[in-house]
Amino acid sequence: MTPLTVDEWIQQHVNPELQPIVARLREIMREIAPKARELVSYNMPVFVGRNIIAYLNVAQRHVTFSFVRGVQLEDKYGLLRGAAKHARYVRLKSVDDINKTALRYYVKQALALDRQ
Repeated sequence: MTPLTVDEWIQQHVNPELQPIVARLREIMREIAPKARELVSYNMPVFVGRNIIAYLNVAQRHVTFSFVRGVQLEDKYGLLRGAAKHARYVRLKSVDDINKTALRYYVKQALALDRQ
């Protein structure tokens, strides 16, 4: 069976009302990390540099934009959540929840960590 592309995965797994959130997050990743590969792994969209940098987890009513090394990110915007050993996430319920400035800041840090 051929693996799904990210676009196919989104069409099959993301509620239509959440698709604009996913689209905006993908735009931010393409803007800040144009060389990162985008693929479906662990049944979710992931963004890969040397390693997985970030991933999208989609629930019925929200999207989480997670950073694999989130505990190492400076959280000057106070948006990162989670109690996992390494990862932290931002939960988004609408496009209006997207703080582009903060997300760009987190993505830039995550990229720098991935290059180390």
